[in-house]
Amino acid sequence: QVQLMESGGGLVQAGGSLSISCTASGVTFSNYAMGWFRQAPGKEREFVAAISRTGGRTVYGDSVKGRFTIHRDMARNTVYLQMESLKPEDTAVYYCAGRWSDLSVAITTTPVSYDYWGQGTQVTVSS
Repeated sequence: QVQLMESGGGLVQAGGSLSISCTASGVTFSNYAMGWFRQAPGKEREFVAAISRTGGRTVYGDSVKGRFTIHRDMARNTVYLQMESLKPEDTAVYYCAGRWSDLSVAITTTPVSYDYWGQGTQVTVSS
């Protein structure tokens, strides 16, 4: 019943920008912290960004800090990842993930902490 669906991936040249989104269904969106992870072929899944239930707190991976922004639209049950100054090493499949949480729970950055996952959207950055 719970479903996360990513969209907005594509091809962009280095230095460019791209915004991807994830829409949740089958859940009470406000009960879930949301995160973005990415995985390139042959590499481990990497934490990108996460946001608390109401959007008041955000956490970013070191490799994207200052370039990527996560935000959520509660009315649209959607979480966004806005990516700026993209680099070829940002190329990966980007996955949306959700985690049920209490308001006081700290944002987690490990994949095993998340309950639900989307199928991913490909982001390719050319040089």
